[in-house]
Amino acid sequence: MKWCTSEEFAPLMLVVSGPERYKLVATLVQAAEMLTVGWPIDDGDEYLIAIRACRMAIHGEIPAEDAREALIRAADEAGISVITAVH
Repeated sequence: MKWCTSEEFAPLMLVVSGPERYKLVATLVQAAEMLTVGWPIDDGDEYLIAIRACRMAIHGEIPAEDAREALIRAADEAGISVITAVH
């Protein structure tokens, strides 16, 4: 099984409510953790797509960039601002 490494996931910052307002997501594992532990909603279509995309990317079935894009769409659906860096 091919596992995706952190270099394949361009970091982004999620702006959420709570004491730690800014959450850095720099790996697929962090993206999956954010979606499963720290997400404000768990029933949106984009949320479910992002969960599936992270799992698939971690297992090397899709590119990490696809999971990152799914996370950004899920954040938009949940009203979470995203700060990205241009490489």
